[in-house]
Amino acid sequence: MAKLFLDSDKYGTESQSGVIAAFHGVLHDIIRQRFDESGQDWKDFVFGKANEAITKEDFDQVQQALLDAGHRFDWSAAISQKERPEAYKAADGTSDEDLASFSFHHPEAPTAEPDAEGRELRGVGDNVVRYSENTTGIARYVRSTDRVLRWLTDGVPENTIAVIDDSGGTLTAPILEQFKGVICAGGTVRSHLGILTREYGIPCLMNAKVDGIKEGDTVMFESSARAKTAEDYQSDREVTANVWRITK
Repeated sequence: MAKLFLDSDKYGTESQSGVIAAFHGVLHDIIRQRFDESGQDWKDFVFGKANEAITKEDFDQVQQALLDAGHRFDWSAAISQKERPEAYKAADGTSDEDLASFSFHHPEAPTAEPDAEGRELRGVGDNVVRYSENTTGIARYVRSTDRVLRWLTDGVPENTIAVIDDSGGTLTAPILEQFKGVICAGGTVRSHLGILTREYGIPCLMNAKVDGIKEGDTVMFESSARAKTAEDYQSDREVTANVWRITK
C-alpha cells in the first residue's frame, strides 16, 4: 500500500523540475526505509509518528546528495543566492549589464505593428485601477535587491515604469511610491503588489503577458482600461489592458 501511495501518478510523482523530482525521489526512499523499519502497517505509521520519520539531518543529507549529483536550485531569493552561490543557478538579468538587453518573452503575448501614432502592441495585462489617462514612461526592469538598494539611496530615475515579476510586492515596497507605473508578469489585481499600488495611486498591470520590451524602451500601458474584478476572475472572463512600445 505504501508503495502504491508513493508511486502513484495521482500524487504528483512527475515534476516539471529535475531538482524537485530528484528531491522527492530521495525522500520517498527514506520514507520507505523508515516504514519498513517501523514494523507497523501503513495506517498506524501515517497516523502515528510519521511526522518524526524525517529529521533535519536527513534534509541536510538529501540536499548535499543533490548538490553532489550536479543539481542546482532555481533562483528565488537574492539573499540565498549570495550566501550560497554554489547551490543556486545564476539569476538571469540581475545586473545592469544583463538588464541592458533583457526582456520578457511570453508565448501568449499579443503583438502588432506600430499604428499611426507609433504605438507597437507588445502585450496585455490585468488593470488594477481605472485611471482617466494611459500611463507612459521608461521601462526599467527590477529583478534584484541590488537595484532596489541603489535606487533607495540615489532615487528612482524619473518616469520609471517598473517591469517586474512575482517578487514585486516585497522586493519593491521601499521604493514603490516613486514609480510612474508598474507592469508585473505575475499575480492578479488582488495580489500584494496590486493592493500596494492601488493604495499608493500608482497605475499597475498585473498578470502581464508581454514580449520584447527592453530596458530603456518608452512604453505606454492602458491604465484607462476597465479594471479587472474578482467576478471577472471567477467567470474566467478576459478583461485586459494593452501594453505598447512607443516607436516615435
